[in-house]
Parts: sequence; C-alpha cells; structure tokens
Amino acid sequence: MQQKLRFVVFLVPLVFPPFVFSNVRRETLWGGWEPIKDINDPHVREVAEFAVSEYNKQSKASLKLKSVVKVEKQVVINYKLDLETSDGTTADAKEYEVVFWEKAEVNSGSLTSFKPIQA
Repeated sequence: MQQKLRFVVFLVPLVFPPFVFSNVRRETLWGGWEPIKDINDPHVREVAEFAVSEYNKQSKASLKLKSVVKVEKQVVINYKLDLETSDGTTADAKEYEVVFWEKAEVNSGSLTSFKPIQA
C-alpha cells in the first residue's frame, strides 16, 4: 500500500505541471482578463452606456460615450472597457478605463471603476 502511495505522490507532480504552471489556465481560473473580439456587440454597448451614465450620476459629470475602444471580460462576469468620451463642450475626446461587474442572474450590475487613461 505504501509503495502505491509513493508512486502516486511521485507521479502527480510529473503529470500535472502543465495545468499548474500554464498561464492560460491560471488566467481563466484565477480571474484573468480575456479580450472580447466583437467590440460592437450590442451587450458591450449596453454595458458601456450604463457605465458612462452611472459615472455621470455619481460624479455630476456630463460625459457622452463616443466609442468603445477595447473590451476584456473576466470569468466572473466583469467587463473592463476602454471608452472614448466627450463632455459635449470641447472637441478633445478623453479615454477612460472602466470596470463593470454584471450580475447576470438578476439582470443588473454595478460600476466598479471609472478612471482616466493617461496618454
């Protein structure tokens, strides 16, 4: 019995390192971000509009969404978006990194972060 246990203890580290040390598996399992290829997806646009609207309410700003520049999604249904906005008074667009947590089971979510991207 002890020989079988020793064999298993010896064999496990040899068989499983690809799973333990693989960056792809770790990011997916441990909360890594993966890109969403279709930034024009209607749901992405909905999340972006909500994020700008929520930010405006919380900060008394008047930003308007111009475009979604980049989107990444987290396994736990978080979205990280780079948004281009304008405040309606200047020609200069500003970019923000936004993190939005979606509660899919109740069809709602919350704005976690909305911060300027430094050029």
